[in-house]
Amino acid sequence: MTTYTKGYKSLLCISDLHAPWQHPDALEFLKALKKKIKPDFVLNVGDECDAHALSMWESDPDLPSAGDELKMARKVMHDLEKIFPEMTLLHSNHSSLIYRRALKHGMPRAYIKHYNDFLQVGPGWKWVDDITLPLSDGTEVFATHGIAADGLKLSLQYGKHTIQGHFHSKASIQYFSNPDSLVWSLQVGCLTKQSSLAFQYARNFRMRFIISTGAVIDGQPVLFPMQMDKHGRWTGKIV
Repeated sequence: MTTYTKGYKSLLCISDLHAPWQHPDALEFLKALKKKIKPDFVLNVGDECDAHALSMWESDPDLPSAGDELKMARKVMHDLEKIFPEMTLLHSNHSSLIYRRALKHGMPRAYIKHYNDFLQVGPGWKWVDDITLPLSDGTEVFATHGIAADGLKLSLQYGKHTIQGHFHSKASIQYFSNPDSLVWSLQVGCLTKQSSLAFQYARNFRMRFIISTGAVIDGQPVLFPMQMDKHGRWTGKIV
């Protein structure tokens, strides 16, 4: 088990790329954020890949096969690895679909490849369950892919700051204060392309996906929504 003892000063929080169905400017956006905040810890909150073809729900027949989708996702992961050769990723509902499928069909674990193997990424990427990290201000933050729609309730349950992804239409920072402390929750948003066939289930949602990434700098949460033009492309600005 990995022990995290350093108080991290600049924590970058990426979530829900859903490769290969990510926003077309997602990687350039992340590259610019890396340059801006110079993270000393990079956390991917999960759903780095979509695995739509392996979904427990109906799979759109006009999308690529499971094999072709994996090849496409690998290309994105290889490009992401060039930006972040060291990254900690959380187990999540989409990225773990291969394991859930195997379990459903009674396949022993010994037959199944690890994430690093089937995505063909190096040992600098490590997958873990929910994680607690120490911050430079002496507090701790608990990160999970997505347990509760109300992140602040999660913070109250755990008695510490929290970070979540999973909920594509939520990008927010909430606070709770008592006489002893100030606790916050950071809902990261997502980096997906909502118009993709993989997200047709959301085509009639009144709330649209929020394309953004989060960070924790000097113990304080920050949101970086992607600034887009009228065509839905990143303007190249970090606000």
